[in-house]
Amino acid sequence: MIRVPLLLFAGMTALAQPQAQPMSEHRHEPGDAGGMVMNANTDTLPRGCSAISRDYEFTVAVGRPYAEGIPGMIFGMSDHELRVQPCSRISVTLVNEDAVRHQWMVHGLPVYLYPQGMFHIEANAGHSRRGTFIAPADDRTYLVHCGMPQHMENGMKGQLVVGEGSGDLWSVKEVGGSFTRSAYLPAGYPWLLLPALLLGAGLALMTRRFD
Repeated sequence: MIRVPLLLFAGMTALAQPQAQPMSEHRHEPGDAGGMVMNANTDTLPRGCSAISRDYEFTVAVGRPYAEGIPGMIFGMSDHELRVQPCSRISVTLVNEDAVRHQWMVHGLPVYLYPQGMFHIEANAGHSRRGTFIAPADDRTYLVHCGMPQHMENGMKGQLVVGEGSGDLWSVKEVGGSFTRSAYLPAGYPWLLLPALLLGAGLALMTRRFD
């Protein structure tokens, strides 16, 4: 006798719960053998922007020549840092000088405007692609990288600084320090080793004294 009311109550409770919204899908411009652009935006203003503050045109070349002189790196960018004003419209032409596919991706953008918070240009080997998006109104530093497997780890990492930015990203060429510092080690870690070595030597001497 009690099971039916319980089932009805459970069903009504489930219906009353807010339904999860499906994740927005990326907006693709028509692509071809040369590449593609994802989540382009030429006219929709981010929240807090009353107008386009400025238009920028950048050309970023990518490939092996831009990693020369960096130990252990394979790929690089002609520009590892771009600086723009808040609410500016940014057009980037990605020129791929390699024999493999590369990408120029910005992460952390507002998801209400850019699905999954991302803007993406992809150029196949020997091709170029141009894409446009509008920067948010806040001062922030955004990660730029190539999303192909191991390409960022091998040198294709940069940053987009909007306004005053929010601090440099580490391991960006000529911007945020060495490419080769391990992520789990703090900056200046060699100096932290000296006290540890002295302490170890002292403990070793004490141990010998008590033998």
